[in-house]
Amino acid sequence: MQLTPLDLEKHNILALAEQHQQMPLAEILSVATAVPPHRIEQSDVRQFAKALFGESIRKIDRLLPIFENTRITGRNLAQPLEWYGTPHTFPEANARYVQVALDISLRAAQDAIAQADLTPADIGMVLFVSSTGLATPSLDGAIIQALGMSPHTQRVPIWGLGCAGGVSGLARAAQLAQTVDAPVLLIATELCSLTFQHNDRSKANLIATSLFSDGAAAVVLQKSASPRVVTNGNGWQAAPQLEILNQHSTLFSESEDIMGWDIVTGGLKVRIAKSIPALVLREMAPLLQAACCDWGIDPSELKHFVAHPGGAKVLEAYSESLEKPADTFRHALDVLQQYGNMSSPTVLFVLEAYLQDVAPTGELGLMFALGPGFSAELILFRW
Repeated sequence: MQLTPLDLEKHNILALAEQHQQMPLAEILSVATAVPPHRIEQSDVRQFAKALFGESIRKIDRLLPIFENTRITGRNLAQPLEWYGTPHTFPEANARYVQVALDISLRAAQDAIAQADLTPADIGMVLFVSSTGLATPSLDGAIIQALGMSPHTQRVPIWGLGCAGGVSGLARAAQLAQTVDAPVLLIATELCSLTFQHNDRSKANLIATSLFSDGAAAVVLQKSASPRVVTNGNGWQAAPQLEILNQHSTLFSESEDIMGWDIVTGGLKVRIAKSIPALVLREMAPLLQAACCDWGIDPSELKHFVAHPGGAKVLEAYSESLEKPADTFRHALDVLQQYGNMSSPTVLFVLEAYLQDVAPTGELGLMFALGPGFSAELILFRW
């Protein structure tokens, strides 16, 4: 019997769904994002930095092009720009962190739960990822109460992963979803701007001022029973839920100085090395090869890419090291241009944009981010 084109399409999608025998860890039901209300244009931040750093850095005009080189057009900050023009104590900045982080976390969480057609009472576990402020009890407790979740909702606060926290948090959420007979809520929230050290007039702080910003993202996911496909009146297509299949974590030895915080009197002082793009060029290809070996696949099978946009040069390094055209990372670049680097939630902003723009094909994809440690976090998914 000769197969019709529709039969062939169905057969190919089913073959893709059955490829690679590992059972999906979880499927994503929704992704939502939120930002604080203070929208700042990059040109205004440039002028702010020129006035502030010009007193301490000679020939400041030679360094100011970094603001254009980031390719960022605007960002959202926890406070108006003028607030950062005066020094603030760590307790004062951290109090703002608790207030604003809770607000945008709740907004992102409410949207994600509604998009998943659930109620807060349906959530069985909350993971809260952040590295830019401190709260004990952790903010997930306040989120659970504010949303009206069960007081028995399980809580997993995760601190200190920085830019890698979005991917690492999603991987941990997918693994933990296997242990919970209810949907899991992941929230990643960072207010990088509140770590700005007014009295630090170093080039590293100037670079951070040109790049980092604030935002929150929430993901609802649940344990996945098996690979699935669905059909509609136009034929067969892949299932509309992204399936998380596996993860891979790497910690580079003796690399603590590359990225992180130094604890100073004023709070959290950024530590960031300019060698990160070079490290990506050197390490990304062998890192991916090792992950694919662990997963039992060939790198050529990866068709979808969701990357944390650490910066424009980092995205260029991804493209070169993985031998992918720059357009492969267009969603990451779009998020970087519109929002800046928000640390952990940024890759989830990229994921949201990717899912809205790219139709599911049932093929494999890679989500990845680099962060303090120095570390790399990768997720294998099907979309």
